[in-house]
This record gives sequence, C-alpha cells and structure tokens, in this order.
Amino acid sequence: MTAYLIADVDVTNPAVFEEYKREVPATEARYGGKYLGRGGLTKILEGDWQPHRLVIIEFPDMASLMAWYESPEYAPLKAIRETCARTRIIALEGIAAVPS
Repeated sequence: MTAYLIADVDVTNPAVFEEYKREVPATEARYGGKYLGRGGLTKILEGDWQPHRLVIIEFPDMASLMAWYESPEYAPLKAIRETCARTRIIALEGIAAVPS
C-alpha cells in the first residue's frame, strides 16, 4: 500500500536549502520515492493553517518511506535541512485500491 511523506517547510536559509533541494531527490528515488508536489502554488480552502513550502512524496509503501527517512544516504542531508529550515513532516499510509 502506498505511503506519502507530507512536509511543511519553513525555509530560514534559502542558500543552504538550495543545496539540500538539489541533492535529496536522488536519495528518495533509490527507495521508490516520487514527487507529487514540491513547493508549488498553495491555496487555503478552510481553516487557519498558513503553510510555507509544501512537499508531497509518494513511496511504494510505509517500509520504503521509513527506510529512506532513516537511511545513511539521507542522514547528512537531513542534518543540512535542520540547519536551514523548520519543518513539520508526517508519513501517511495510503488506501487500498478499490477494484473496478
């Protein structure tokens, strides 16, 4: 069952964040991750949530998502991100496909 990483990223140092943004996609791809949304236009429809830079990444399953997040390839990039952004990140399990 697919899994989704959803992040709300408040970039505090854009120059350093560019390095993170440039390097991280290759690490995600090794674990089957693909971007569904990455910093595009956001419209608030309800509530008082004021998102910053939203990112949605789809993985084949929760195990793949967690393997990437905890991987040695991602660890140094995560450390970079922690110096240049305040981030809220969740992992969401998808739903099973409904037979047609």
